[in-house]
Amino acid sequence: MKKIFTLLLISTLSFGQNIAKTDTGSIDGAAYKILFPENWKGKLVMYAHGYEFMGTQPRQSKNAQWPQQMTPFLERGFAVAASDYQYQGLALARGVDDTEILRQYFIQTYGNPDSTIIAGHSMGGGITLATLENFGQFYVGGLPMCPLAGRIYLQTRKEFDLIATFNVLFPGYMPSLKEILRFDPNAAPADMRAAFGKAMSIQKALFEKDSLALVAFAKRFDLKPSDVPFALAFGENVLRDVVQKSGGNPYDNTNTIYGRFEDNLSMNQQIERIAATASQAAVFSKYDRTGEIDKPALVLHTIYDQLIPADFAIVPYENLIQANGNQEYYSVQYTDGQGHCNFTPEQTGKAFDDLRRWIKTGQKAAAGFVK
Repeated sequence: MKKIFTLLLISTLSFGQNIAKTDTGSIDGAAYKILFPENWKGKLVMYAHGYEFMGTQPRQSKNAQWPQQMTPFLERGFAVAASDYQYQGLALARGVDDTEILRQYFIQTYGNPDSTIIAGHSMGGGITLATLENFGQFYVGGLPMCPLAGRIYLQTRKEFDLIATFNVLFPGYMPSLKEILRFDPNAAPADMRAAFGKAMSIQKALFEKDSLALVAFAKRFDLKPSDVPFALAFGENVLRDVVQKSGGNPYDNTNTIYGRFEDNLSMNQQIERIAATASQAAVFSKYDRTGEIDKPALVLHTIYDQLIPADFAIVPYENLIQANGNQEYYSVQYTDGQGHCNFTPEQTGKAFDDLRRWIKTGQKAAAGFVK
């Protein structure tokens, strides 16, 4: 169980940074925390956090370990400011707005920093890119890590297709799409412990019944077989959350032809078909990806990621960057990390240093492997 929970968290760092001052509070219902290191040099990192299950404890304002996780920034003399956002779950657009509101508060309270960098993990990496696209004039650069970089609808549609195809090959383990995507205004938030407990039960049953079929299915979605149940549990929660925020189901696979399975004909004949009942615009349109950036963006990704596979995240956004002729502002680095946002402190620090050097000299950071 502990191993599964830690998959949603960025790695806890083994060293800390002395904090000279902490500012905590709430703005428009969004709790925030600002950390000032002892060697503060008048510089600021606006940090955007990733997806949090509805009803869970926020990992910034309520997590004693969060300052340790910000050490790569703090030890380099940067203050770090982070908003919890006004609500949890899929909150990319809300995260962009609440991060900008907090940035304005910082300036009003502490003055204009010498320079400001935007950084974030997972959904927060998507917020980082969206911030550069829409509020880039206030930043000198960005560090999106394991980011939800592609279009928001397509990223969450991956969860839809994962469950839809799994239910054909392994019936009886997961709810139907119809059940998952049913809108209920009185539905309670998903219980994260119950969801991951269910994932562990599914994992055990699958390996006992047909591990070879599971291996083939996992490969189709660039997953390790042991991670499939966790990805299903996470995806189910995301879909239920999106439906509640949309007021209905924004997904539609009535015209989808599924491929790259052992028997594509059988898959398409058996798969559950669902028509959309709500517009995509309610949740996905605001701050959707454009590729319009004019400040350095250095992406950091692990070579294996069970929630946001690197090619799924990077290629669509790179296409937008190229379409807009903005390659000079975009570089991608990768690590040997095995898991979502599983970077070492040293890897994060090195990428951050490369970004700062790029900002200072104008020489683009080299893409490629980071040890």
